[in-house]
Amino acid sequence: MKIDDDKVDDAVLALLWLTLHDERRAWKGFDWDALDRLHQKDLILDPKGKAKSVVLTDEGLRRSEALFTELFAQAPRQ
Repeated sequence: MKIDDDKVDDAVLALLWLTLHDERRAWKGFDWDALDRLHQKDLILDPKGKAKSVVLTDEGLRRSEALFTELFAQAPRQ
């Protein structure tokens, strides 16, 4: 099976929103290759280092929230 890295990156970015703290930090317990790709796309700062969290860029923060809503929010009840 061929994996669509862009879809994986979107899912990881959305889940970073779930663990968001201190305004723009999120726990980095995700696949390192995905985190490196998000860094290359300028959505997070460099994930390498001893910190247990990554910092989302302004664009990363905006896209993370939008993707989280798109992928995981329930439609309003009528």
